[in-house]
Amino acid sequence: MAPRLVLFDDERARQWEPFALSRPAGELLFGALKLVERVEEALGLECEGYLTSQHLSGYREPGARPVLEAKNLPRDRDTLFWCSRAAPERGQRLETPDGPTVYVMGKRLVAYFAPAGQEPEPGFLANLELGKAPPGQVSVSGRLLEWVWELMLLSPAQLADDLAASDGSRPEMPEGVYVLGENSLGVAPDVRIEPGTVFDVSAGPIRLDDGVYVRSGTRLAGPALIGPHSRLLGGSFEALVAGPYSYLRGEVSHTVFLGYSNKVHDGYLGHAYVGRWVNLGALTTNSDLKNNYHSVRVWTPRGVRDTGELKIGCFLGDHAKTGIGTLLSTGTVVGAGANVYGSEMPPTYVPPFSWGGGEGAELGEYRLDAFIESAELAMGRRGMEPESQVRRYLESCWRKGRGG
Repeated sequence: MAPRLVLFDDERARQWEPFALSRPAGELLFGALKLVERVEEALGLECEGYLTSQHLSGYREPGARPVLEAKNLPRDRDTLFWCSRAAPERGQRLETPDGPTVYVMGKRLVAYFAPAGQEPEPGFLANLELGKAPPGQVSVSGRLLEWVWELMLLSPAQLADDLAASDGSRPEMPEGVYVLGENSLGVAPDVRIEPGTVFDVSAGPIRLDDGVYVRSGTRLAGPALIGPHSRLLGGSFEALVAGPYSYLRGEVSHTVFLGYSNKVHDGYLGHAYVGRWVNLGALTTNSDLKNNYHSVRVWTPRGVRDTGELKIGCFLGDHAKTGIGTLLSTGTVVGAGANVYGSEMPPTYVPPFSWGGGEGAELGEYRLDAFIESAELAMGRRGMEPESQVRRYLESCWRKGRGG
């Protein structure tokens, strides 16, 4: 019997806000794949679920792996415990051993193979440390991600590598559609592209998945991946990853959308990472470069940290909303479920499930009943009817985010 694969969020992954409040780290996009998909591909195993924060126990999304409880995990099978932050390099095939074994990236432990009846020390699941490592060791090529902004900063290069493995085909384009550059352009059979569209693959490949619609007046520069049933509604896009059902317009650069989110009006979004079910009001714009050209500081649960990077935009948690004309400062973090609006710029950290205006106004609480109603309406617009378990999961996130 094949070993069981379980991904776990260590303490560092559980600090990846604003996304850790509402989803396991393995469900985050890095390049063309979710982190969990990278592990599954390297091992040839299907992940059975996640070990993560307790309040996520009811987490459910179509196609997502469930959240497991460590105390209920059967010990009657060999189990490979893999840190969700560890992204193996594509193209390698990792074997599963016979006895207790650690997997190592560089000099860092990232996974533990436990034969039936055994399990790793609690310290390993918390901080990737072992009192005594087992004799077996497997070397892994890849990257152990440390900070949430690396998911955005490293995405273009990772995406270019991921898409370079495609067949390099260049389908015939409709009249009035132009392709610049020599890299590949992958287009699914049912993609609709209007005349007056420009694809620039000079800097990297582009892939358009099933059901994508590209409106006239769109310029898309690679590397870029546009997920199933997404829409590009005019504007300039580059170095973009758009998950399923992303509806986008305006200027978007070096940004990742997890999916099911709207930016359907003009406005600039750059060097950003956007959760699911996010809605950006008309002309919402973020800064991704400080006027003094100093490195950007970003709020984290462990305090504000200097990223050492010049280009950091914003991080918008699941179900976040912005009102018309919202301006977001460099390095802004908007917590899950927050609803920000008004004529003043919001603070650079907006707590989850907040409601209100900018620096000069106190942010209030987004009431649970109002938040759940808005979330259900948003999902209904995409043909999804939340089950009672999803409502309980959202309520659990709300209570955790509001200090419960």
